[in-house]
Amino acid sequence: MASTKGSSRPSGKSGDRPAAKPGNRPAAKAGSKPASKAGTKPASKGGGKKGGPPRGRAPVAPIKPGLPWGLIAIGVAIALFAVAVIGYAVYTVNEDGNPPEQRINGIQDFRKGKKLTQKHVTATVKYPQTPPVGGNHNGLWQNCTGNVYLAQIANEHAVHSMEHGAVWITYRPDLDKDQISKLSGKVTNVPFMLMSPYPGQKSPISLQAWGYQMSVTSASDDRIDEFIKGFREKASVEPGSVCSGGTLKTGTDLKKVPG
Repeated sequence: MASTKGSSRPSGKSGDRPAAKPGNRPAAKAGSKPASKAGTKPASKGGGKKGGPPRGRAPVAPIKPGLPWGLIAIGVAIALFAVAVIGYAVYTVNEDGNPPEQRINGIQDFRKGKKLTQKHVTATVKYPQTPPVGGNHNGLWQNCTGNVYLAQIANEHAVHSMEHGAVWITYRPDLDKDQISKLSGKVTNVPFMLMSPYPGQKSPISLQAWGYQMSVTSASDDRIDEFIKGFREKASVEPGSVCSGGTLKTGTDLKKVPG
């Protein structure tokens, strides 16, 4: 047999790695990353860093939906209106819960501490107030169905009208015509109202109901309407009485005026 000496390398034992050829790099182990070429960076994945934008493009902020300012403004306006309505209602209830002589500034209450007399008399009565607000009076009342008298009327008839629930407005004869006209507009054809000039009264305008009186200087005073609303018919001490069927005559002499 031919000798094999020097013709070949003896085979390695089982499990030995074969020798690498000259100039070749050993193969990388399984699972290891392949080495990158010298001087080059491994290619980055699309998008650059995690979640970031691609290279060379500025990041774009996400667009957030704007607040619905129109709806918010409407809601606020509705809420404020509701609060105002509720507040006014509460205020009105509280105000209406008090009697007019307490909630209307400037009213004199002559009912306090004593009861006004209500006898029917035929003679002239001397009253403690000018104009009077109650007391004994003539058996015939002054018609008070919204009557505007151009001359003075008898106290005794007017007091009887107030006993029935009428509000009597009096004014000084020198009051400006425009003021008189404005007062007339509050009286004309209004049930349980009458009006007449009253020489000698201190204030330009005076309002009377049974037991109550208020003096004002102008027909534009808002308290006039409040007084009328508070006492017309409500101040009556004879519920169910009427204002029609009384006398329409003017003058203060009871001998000449029916009574």
